[in-house]
Amino acid sequence: MILIRQLKVEATCETPDLIPAVAKKLRISHTAIQQVHIIKRSIDARKKPLLFYIYAVAIAMDTNLEKKILKKFSKDSDISIYQPMIFQMPEFGDIALKERPVIVGMGPAGLFCALLLARAGYAPILIERGRAVADRQKDVESFWRTGCLNPESNVQFGEGGAGTFSDGKLNTLTKDKTGRNQFVLETFVEFGAPEQILWDAKPHIGTDILQKVIQNMRKEILRLGGLVYFETKFESFVEKDGALQAITISQPGMPALSIDTQVAVLALGHSARDTFRMLHAHGIAMAAKEFAVGFRVEHPQQMIQEAQYGKNPPEFLSAAPYKMATKLQNGRGVYSFCMCPGGYVVNASSMEGHLAINGMSYAARDAKNANSAIVVSVGAGEYALDDPLGAIDFQMQLEKKAYELGKGAIPQQLYGDFCQNKKSQSYGEFSSVIKGDTQFANLRELFSEDINTSFMEGMELFGQRMTGFDREDTILSGVESRTSSPIRIERDASLNANIMGIYPCGEGAGYAGGITSAAMDGMKVAEEIIRKYRVNYES
Repeated sequence: MILIRQLKVEATCETPDLIPAVAKKLRISHTAIQQVHIIKRSIDARKKPLLFYIYAVAIAMDTNLEKKILKKFSKDSDISIYQPMIFQMPEFGDIALKERPVIVGMGPAGLFCALLLARAGYAPILIERGRAVADRQKDVESFWRTGCLNPESNVQFGEGGAGTFSDGKLNTLTKDKTGRNQFVLETFVEFGAPEQILWDAKPHIGTDILQKVIQNMRKEILRLGGLVYFETKFESFVEKDGALQAITISQPGMPALSIDTQVAVLALGHSARDTFRMLHAHGIAMAAKEFAVGFRVEHPQQMIQEAQYGKNPPEFLSAAPYKMATKLQNGRGVYSFCMCPGGYVVNASSMEGHLAINGMSYAARDAKNANSAIVVSVGAGEYALDDPLGAIDFQMQLEKKAYELGKGAIPQQLYGDFCQNKKSQSYGEFSSVIKGDTQFANLRELFSEDINTSFMEGMELFGQRMTGFDREDTILSGVESRTSSPIRIERDASLNANIMGIYPCGEGAGYAGGITSAAMDGMKVAEEIIRKYRVNYES
C-alpha cells in the first residue's frame, strides 16, 4: 500500500469522497484505486471560512502500479510505502511466577496492564477501592443531585478511574515507536468505541460510551481467567530482603486479608492520597513534582466555533476544541488543560469538606458551553520538592478553601469580577452548564496573588489570540487542582519501585497525563512483567 501524508480536501461535508483527490495526487485513474484507508484526519482552518480536511491515507492498488508510483514520486516526502506500526507482545521471562500478579486500581493504566497480562495467560487479580462503573454512575449522579458524597465511589474512585467522567480525550504527546498508542485506540474500538477514534487527529470517546467500553474490557479480562474485586482497598504490603511477599487488602465490614504475590502493579490514580501516605510511611521512594492549579473557564460553544472555523461554520463540523499555552516572564506556565467542547463543569470531589472540579463531555459534545481548565504551574514556590506529603497537603488546602468559599457548592465568579476582586452577583450573557450546586464567591481568595496575577496575565494573552476568550462574563469555577499527580513514585529501568515486585504505574505514580498515556504506561509495565516472569502457578 502507498501512504499519502498530506491529502488536502475541501471540507464541504462530514465524509467527502477521497478517490478523486487521491487519483489527482498520484496522477492515476480512479479505477486503479482499490481501497482508501484513512490513517489520520485533521482540520485546516487557516483560510477560514474556507475549511479543509488534511488526511493521511493508505492506498491499495495493483502491485506493479504501486512500484511505478513509488519510483515516480521517490523524492516526494508526502508519498511513500505504507508501513503500519504494529504492537508486539514480548517473549516470556525465565523466573517462575508462583502467585497471580495483583493490579491495584482499574483506571486505564490498570485495565490495560490487566488485559495484556490476561491475554498472556497470567490471570491477574484486580482490586478497586470504588464500585463497578454502573453502580459508580448512580453514586456520582446522586452526589451531583443531592451533594451527598460517597468518598469511595465518586468522580475520582471507581472502575474506569477519573477519566471515566471526563471528555474521554485520547490524544497524547507521548512518543510512540512501539505501536502502543495504536493498540490502545484499536482496543477501545474492539470494546465498543466508535471507529472514528482510529483516525481523528483529536479523538475522544465521551463519558457515556467510555463507561460501556470499560465494562466490556472487564468482562474480557474475567473471561480470560482474571479476577476482579470492587470495594476492596489496598492497605499495606509485606516485603522480605527488599522483595514483595504479599499485600494486605480490606473490604467493608470484613477483617483484613493477605494475598501472597511476587508482583503488585500500583495503578492508583492521582487522588489516592491515603495510599500515597501509607506507601511513604513504608519506605517507598517518592518525591513531589510540579503540577498546575487554576479554574475551569466556560465560554459559549458558538463563540469557540466561530473563532476556530469562521462566521456561520457548517453544522456537520463537531464542537471545536482549542489549546492555549504561554510561558510568563515570572517563569510560570499558564495553559489550557482537559478542554471539553460542548461539555459540562462537574463537581469532582472525593473527600468530605474538600472540593475539586473537572470537565466532562458526552460523546455528542452537544452542551451549549465549552470549558477547559486554565491553570498555572506550581512547584518549589508552594512546597518543597523533596517533600511529597507537602505537595499533597498544598493540593488539599486549596480544595478545603474552595469548599469553604462555596459553602459546599462549587464557587463561581465572572472573570471581570475576578479582575476587580469582587464577588459576582449573577451570570452575564450566558449561564453555566454544570453538574452540581453552585455559589457565587470571590475566587481571588483561593490562590496567592502571584498565581492570581499569572492567571489574569495568561487570560489576557489568550484573549489576544482568540477574540472573546477574556470577555468579562467568562465563567470561572474553582478549584481545578487535580491536573496531574502531585507526586512521582520512583522506579528503576525495569519499572520496579525500590521494593522489587512493586510496579508504580500510570498517572497516579507520576508517569502519565491522560487516558491514552496512562493506558500505554500500563502496557509498558505488563511488558516488563512478561519479560521477567513465566507462569508457574501449579508447581
